[in-house]
Parts: sequence; C-alpha cells; structure tokens
Amino acid sequence: MAEVLKVLGHPARLAIMEFLAESPSCICNDVVGSVPLAQPTVSRHLSELKRVGLIKGEISGKNICYCIDNDRWHMVMDYLRKLTGAIEAPVANCNSSII
Repeated sequence: MAEVLKVLGHPARLAIMEFLAESPSCICNDVVGSVPLAQPTVSRHLSELKRVGLIKGEISGKNICYCIDNDRWHMVMDYLRKLTGAIEAPVANCNSSII
C-alpha cells in the first residue's frame, strides 16, 4: 500500500486520476490534454499508475485507452477507511498537551 500511496503523492498523477474518475469511459489521447505536461511525461505518469494497479490500459487500434481499476481502487479506499477508523479510535496513553 505504501507504494500505491507514494505513486498517488504526485500532483500530476492525482490530476490524471481525477480526470479518469470524471470520465464516463476509457480515455485514450485525452489524458495528455488533461494536464499541462508533455506527452512523454504523461506517459511516464500513466505507466507508474498502471504499475501499481490503479489504472488499466486497453489497446484500441493505435491507442491505449485508460480507466481506473475499480477493484484496486476499492482496496485503497478500504485501507484508508481502516486507517481512518484506527486513527479516530481513542488512544489510551496519548497526552496531546506534550509538544
């Protein structure tokens, strides 16, 4: 999970994920126009997102169409919910007045 969150820590990758989340279907060349970066840079970010399983790519003619991998995304969300629940639980020996 650390690797996934590290990959999501880049602003361009977050922008790509937001763009894909708002898109009704798989997106091909439109990803390049969604962020103010050159095509090779966008391709590198897409590769990183795909490497950790957050997106999947499907070949359509000469293009690769990208979309969010819902199963993997749900795993990330489940992890964050679990972590959030653990953080919100009362901690027995924590003194917040100590700096």
